[in-house]
Amino acid sequence: MPHPHRSALFLPASNPRAIAKARTLPCDVVILDLEDAVAPDAKTQAREAALEAAAQGFGERRLVIRANALDTSWGEADCAALRDAPVDAVLLPKVDGPADARRARALLGEEGPPLWAMIETCRGVLALADLCAAAPAVRLEGLIAGTNDLAKQMRLPADPARTALMPLLVQMVVAARAYGLIVLDGVCNALDDADRLGAECAQGRMLGFDGKTLIHPSQIAPANTAFGPSPDEIAWARAVVAAFADPANAALGAIRLDGQMVERLHLAQAERLLALA
Repeated sequence: MPHPHRSALFLPASNPRAIAKARTLPCDVVILDLEDAVAPDAKTQAREAALEAAAQGFGERRLVIRANALDTSWGEADCAALRDAPVDAVLLPKVDGPADARRARALLGEEGPPLWAMIETCRGVLALADLCAAAPAVRLEGLIAGTNDLAKQMRLPADPARTALMPLLVQMVVAARAYGLIVLDGVCNALDDADRLGAECAQGRMLGFDGKTLIHPSQIAPANTAFGPSPDEIAWARAVVAAFADPANAALGAIRLDGQMVERLHLAQAERLLALA
């Protein structure tokens, strides 16, 4: 059964109160951050805290730990320390291409946790096809759009509509789908603007993302709603499954349902949607 990835909450691994609270929140994924959210003089302590938190578990929530980039003073030590960590994935930031993923895999070990990659550099966008093609070899399982860093590197003006980022976000979804990877939209920085968060969630869902990365617990419910199946979608999926289960349709590749042509590819979509629901 697929696991939902509607909401992935970043929180500093150096904040024990935030870690404790995360175990009570309805997010699908917890991402303990060793990178941006942790001050340089707290990196080692944050790594130790993340490992301790991982050992205690997060219930049904998936757990991901974001290491520091490999070109920093802490990245290699982070990956080496996470080789045997009980986590669902290690998130590698600033991934420019498959060479970064191979280097991380060597540090994590062949049997170490799967990799997720932050796509937040222009080089990373250009290398998407090569990176995702290497996914089986490096055990890459997911992509996250690093929209803040991309906007900075591209020198984009502030734009709540994310106009210039749209083609890049589509490329990430296409690359992920081509190789069967999870793909999550970037964070929304506007903590007090519910309309903007809602618009970004709707936009991300329309583009095909599995969910959204978040920076505050208040953003979880809107993400879960936006990226979860709606009542209408569930009703449609049940109708499709029931229609193809009818013995009269057993040999048919396409049927008419409520005035629409429905094919077996829609049956697969319906079954996946119901599994997530």
